[in-house]
Amino acid sequence: MKLTVIHIIAAVPKRSVLRLWVPVVMLTLICSAQLMGEDFMYWADNFAPITLQNIQNRDQVSEDSSFTTLFTSGDAEISADNSATAQLSNGADTLVTEYKLTYDGDGATATGGSTVDWTAYDSFLTPTTSSVTYVTDDDEVVVTLFARASNYPNQLANAGEYTATQTMTVHWVGP
Repeated sequence: MKLTVIHIIAAVPKRSVLRLWVPVVMLTLICSAQLMGEDFMYWADNFAPITLQNIQNRDQVSEDSSFTTLFTSGDAEISADNSATAQLSNGADTLVTEYKLTYDGDGATATGGSTVDWTAYDSFLTPTTSSVTYVTDDDEVVVTLFARASNYPNQLANAGEYTATQTMTVHWVGP
């Protein structure tokens, strides 16, 4: 059984004062499992940092994604951090922060799960986790995390760099 803990650190260059902001979402993945026989579960690589485009006006929405492969020989569940660290912020100033999760398999014909639609950072994958259903002889699934940011209604965020760290944890459910 290979367990991988991945910390992603993004270096962001200073931005011009004329730009509103550049949010960066850093991801931390934690994989936990029970060690049993030939069972395995591990991430292939880090998610690359998600760097959202500058928001230029009050109503603009910025989104992007990153993906990695989860290798597994059984069912799993993915949960997420819902603390303030998962919200895009610049000091006391915050942005509407949402996440979405997709898989390249549906859990019926290929290992995977159902899409988790856009959800606010503080309720993403909670109280219900996202289930990954294993399909025999398909030991991998591409997991894609999307991040989306916008201003609160009738507000305009201050200029600057906004960052967030989303921690996703994979739990072994097994066969």
